[in-house]
Amino acid sequence: MSAQASPRETVSVGDISISYLPDGEASVSAAALFPAGTPELWSAHPELFGADGKLVLSLGTFLIRTGDRKILVDLGFGDRTVAFPAADGEFRSGRLLTSLREEGLAPEDIDTVFFTHLHIDHVGWTARNDVLTFGNARHLAGEGEVEYWQSLGDHPLAAVGPDPHGVLAPLEGRVDAVADGTVIAPGVSVVATPGHTPGHCSLVVSSGPDRALILGDVLHCPAQLTDNEVALAFEVDAELGKKTRARIMGELEGDPNTVAAQCHLTGSAFGRVVRGRSRRTWTSLASQGAS
Repeated sequence: MSAQASPRETVSVGDISISYLPDGEASVSAAALFPAGTPELWSAHPELFGADGKLVLSLGTFLIRTGDRKILVDLGFGDRTVAFPAADGEFRSGRLLTSLREEGLAPEDIDTVFFTHLHIDHVGWTARNDVLTFGNARHLAGEGEVEYWQSLGDHPLAAVGPDPHGVLAPLEGRVDAVADGTVIAPGVSVVATPGHTPGHCSLVVSSGPDRALILGDVLHCPAQLTDNEVALAFEVDAELGKKTRARIMGELEGDPNTVAAQCHLTGSAFGRVVRGRSRRTWTSLASQGAS
């Protein structure tokens, strides 16, 4: 069966809910996006590919509801379809506001936007016509993240970062930096997970004995659990990213009751990291039933 982008779905973490809100999907060349991946690695993961032989990646965001708080984690790719020659593929999106409406919410209902990082596929709905889409929300990002992208100028990596005019300019004076351990809402705290970008952060969601980790792009696809050396072509610091991924995946493996959430996975955005006989594997909640 061909890979399918993750659907809208919700998991409960005690009395906190986390919903995945689809924005779209991408189809790309696995070899271009993950240069260290071998044909043998990809042949072991046919479930990641579409009928056209391209690697399928979901594009979307997470909605956290805790008490009367409504938090969006990342903002998708935006309302557009864009060819991505560097990865021999295409990004197609534009459903985020519809997904939000299906949750019974409008943009003005969101009180916080948390950016795990500022890559182009995580900031797409930041502003429309130079006005913040979620104008009532406090916007948050990890320490040093905004400054890093502001400093790049004409560096090649700037092409996969936030648009200076369409994203960074509307955010000026409206985004606050947060550090490791910062509590942004009851039961929701920041974990610094640098490497993919300098200020990359994840979120821990906890309520009673239940716990979830919203990964951001610490992990992009389950093949990286098979071989941690397989890094995305656009990592800012690939070696640090590998160390961070190994640390976080090890923590998840050691805590099988923790649900992990990742916006690029197919089939389900939620799952668990488990240890098989010889390697770590990802088990999606779609294959486990509701949790």
